[in-house]
Amino acid sequence: MKINFSILSLLFCFFISFNNIKAQTGDAIPQHDSLRINSKILNESRRINVWIPEEYRNSTKALPVLYMPDGGLKEDFPHIANTLSKLISDKKVPAYILVGIENTQRRRDLTPPTQVKSDMKIASIVGGAENFQKFINDELFSVINKKYPTTSYKAIIGESAAGLFIVETLMKKPDMFDAYIAIDPSIWWNNQSLTKNTPEFLKNIKTSKKLWMASSSDTLKEVNKLDKQIKSANQTLLKYFYNEQPKEQHNTIYRAVKEDAMIWALN
Repeated sequence: MKINFSILSLLFCFFISFNNIKAQTGDAIPQHDSLRINSKILNESRRINVWIPEEYRNSTKALPVLYMPDGGLKEDFPHIANTLSKLISDKKVPAYILVGIENTQRRRDLTPPTQVKSDMKIASIVGGAENFQKFINDELFSVINKKYPTTSYKAIIGESAAGLFIVETLMKKPDMFDAYIAIDPSIWWNNQSLTKNTPEFLKNIKTSKKLWMASSSDTLKEVNKLDKQIKSANQTLLKYFYNEQPKEQHNTIYRAVKEDAMIWALN
């Protein structure tokens, strides 16, 4: 029996993506606040981790905010906070507050509905992206703005399924954020429905937005199709940069490109 190793590799990539198995390298947990929000929209309590640059912890100066799904202490929050701290210290990006949203049901929160049976085999609880967007927009933003001095400028960063969520949010709810960073997004979801409808979705953008997107060897083919659709739409209000990384894999690309992404998107 012949085995198609490329298909097996791709399926393994998808499994990793939707089960949020992340390579942890002992990132130090920085000083931060942890909040609890009892969400009426999600019908559950959500832990939110907030990092503020050290020199601004006792300041009343308003700062822009970088939001991130996968924002638990055992997820991506520590290494993004430490990276952002270094970039701010090196004066490569302005000071930002970082807000991490810790997962409960990741696959539910980050995916739109799907009609594809193979998607359901990978993730049986899906389709909660719209509710998750409402939670962020209608509940989380107001909590952060009341507790911390913030400007109106908001950015979001994430990879894999979170990257899918970020691309979908830009296309369907573009006014939620000003800058979007989508690393190795799972664009294959629901038979690439976002890609197929990209030109129509991008008509929703009515004010200036930024999108920085990257792909690894595992998602290159699918994300390249999205890249072509974005460029063909000729959306003049969208400042866009696409970074192909064929030498990186799905489990290495976040750390490989995060600094370049934040320098481009947050300035």
